[in-house]
Amino acid sequence: MSSRIGSIAVGMIFSLAASAAIGQGAPIGDAEHGKVLFEATGCYQCHGYIGQGGAAGPAIAPPLAFEPFEFQLRQPRFVMIPYSEEVLSDQDAADIYAYLASLPPPPDPASIPLLQTMP
Repeated sequence: MSSRIGSIAVGMIFSLAASAAIGQGAPIGDAEHGKVLFEATGCYQCHGYIGQGGAAGPAIAPPLAFEPFEFQLRQPRFVMIPYSEEVLSDQDAADIYAYLASLPPPPDPASIPLLQTMP
């Protein structure tokens, strides 16, 4: 019984440590350089110039938390090509993330008059 409690306690400690590490957030990035990289590497071709999404890629602005963003960048699901550290450094990834985080959120559809006239 005590070994089971010990195992649970150790598991909880590791869970808390992992949560604390994940909660530290994104590394400091340069949004201006991130915009240059976003365009130069062709991110806009699938995700749109302001990360709004398109036919080939989902909306990515405002971005996810950094960890899932970086995971998708490095080990993408579906049709996105992977961007290894040799292609985009960790700092480049942080810069692109900073650019996406700097973009204003899209307007609420209820605030767009033309959309209110549609049936």
